[in-house]
Amino acid sequence: MYWGGDWLWGLPVIVLTITLHICVFVFVERMLARSLKTRERHAAYRIASITLVALIAIALHAFEALIWAVLFVFVKALPDPRDAVLYSLSSITAFGHAPLFLDKRWQLLGAMEAMNGVILFGLTTAFLFAAVQLARPDRND
Repeated sequence: MYWGGDWLWGLPVIVLTITLHICVFVFVERMLARSLKTRERHAAYRIASITLVALIAIALHAFEALIWAVLFVFVKALPDPRDAVLYSLSSITAFGHAPLFLDKRWQLLGAMEAMNGVILFGLTTAFLFAAVQLARPDRND
């Protein structure tokens, strides 16, 4: 098989997206903690804060899928950028229903993106849980 190239391109992208994910969420958590510092914040403010964190997570996942799509076009695994974005979003979410397939030469790269997506969504779940806990008015500071 030709999987050496998949690992050569896929592993750095996995490291990049996980590092980016953690850095963004650490920054968001610090901003959220700072903005919720006073206990007098109303429930609407807390709800809006968590909603904003969730929207940031959506944008971050979309950006990470875009990074993978750029890679698919760059290595010529998919020739059309629009198809690459659709494939990437389908793969990173493990949805897998886009009627697109990578050339046999690059199929492991698609599986690596799916594995990366599982890790990223797990990290997002953990960060969202932490954000909700941080936003609780009864938390102990």
